[in-house]
Amino acid sequence: MPADDHHLLERRYRIMGRNAPLFYDKPVHLVRGEGVWLYDADGKRYLDVYNNVPCVGHCHPQVVEALARQAETLNIHTRYLHEGIVNYAERLCATFAPSLDAAMFTCTGTEANELALRMARYVTGGTGIIVSDFSYHGNSETLAALTTCSPTPEPLPAFARQIQIPDPYRDRQGRSDEELARVFASQVEQAVRSMQADGIRPAALLIDTLFANEGLPDRVPGYVEQAVRIVREAGGLFICDEVQAGFARTGDAMWGHQLTDAVPDIVTLGKPMGNGHPVAGLVAARAHVDAFGGAANYFNTFGGNPVSAAVASAVLDVIETEDLAANCRNVGAYVRSGLDQLKARHPVVGNVRSQGLFFGLDLVNDDAQNSPAPDKAKRLINLMRDRGVLISRIGRHDNILKMRPPLVFSKENADVLLTTLDDALAAL
Repeated sequence: MPADDHHLLERRYRIMGRNAPLFYDKPVHLVRGEGVWLYDADGKRYLDVYNNVPCVGHCHPQVVEALARQAETLNIHTRYLHEGIVNYAERLCATFAPSLDAAMFTCTGTEANELALRMARYVTGGTGIIVSDFSYHGNSETLAALTTCSPTPEPLPAFARQIQIPDPYRDRQGRSDEELARVFASQVEQAVRSMQADGIRPAALLIDTLFANEGLPDRVPGYVEQAVRIVREAGGLFICDEVQAGFARTGDAMWGHQLTDAVPDIVTLGKPMGNGHPVAGLVAARAHVDAFGGAANYFNTFGGNPVSAAVASAVLDVIETEDLAANCRNVGAYVRSGLDQLKARHPVVGNVRSQGLFFGLDLVNDDAQNSPAPDKAKRLINLMRDRGVLISRIGRHDNILKMRPPLVFSKENADVLLTTLDDALAAL
């Protein structure tokens, strides 16, 4: 590590604490971004195959221009009329099913999920929340206690239950999709019964239908629909966290849940909504929004302000005018084909999973069980970093390479990724 970076790292430790997370064994000192590229303090260029926050590309000029134009005109909270805010809310809701016809704005995905839980509890009169057993939905006190993918000081609360998400690669065991869906949906039913036995009324099922933190497993047809039906029959709502799956990333739909037949009661949005600008929110039925708002008088000083609305509108403009959903489909299929070829050449790759421009490689050990290889995954992401490509890892065993580039990722960028990954896999 260069001396200047080492000095900066020590300053960071002193002022931010030694446990503020950093990627890679040798942290990257970034100073500039453009499109799918990031540049460090020494001018080295890195291909960004990790960050979904700048979903239409780092510092997209159309988004930057919209931010600057509105910032020099007016920025104020939402207790005044402003056409830009209303226009954005209307455009956003138009991308959902007709039953999801009202929006509320926040600054972060954590706030959006916290607000969704409050709304679900008010509407249903219940308190019970069901999450997956390897999930993350935010860092408020409530959501930290519901986090199951990493340790937190807050214990899982008595009102919560965890369910395991099916991963066909490891859970198939000769079962059909129908059997797999039924077996894992039965866990939802057991969770509901457990709550009811303790006198807890279910309020919501909170999941990401791509199950990104769980390792992006291949989707099991019918599983989400069965889980949602069970929760609704018990009086609860379906909250879908679209922070990672949303904004056309799948290529086949604007929102991840639209790949299922389950329409959520509440959808939460975050990171890619403002391409890096802090804007987030939820979309729900107007009846729920009106009922909750009448009781709670919800207000967020910065959520959905005119600058945020202008930025978020520009993101939608870019997704539409550059046809980024089609790009996700086409480039996603190209990358998937290349990853399948890498799997055939490298036994360490046990399984390839993908959806649009979201990819995972399940790295395994050379044994009869294809046991997870988290040490190899950690080494590989550092080998990739040294070769100028940024990726990360996810999953229950921390052994799945996580690749989630900006939506403007091209086939030429994909060739860089695939060639570099081939070289790094060989180096293992």
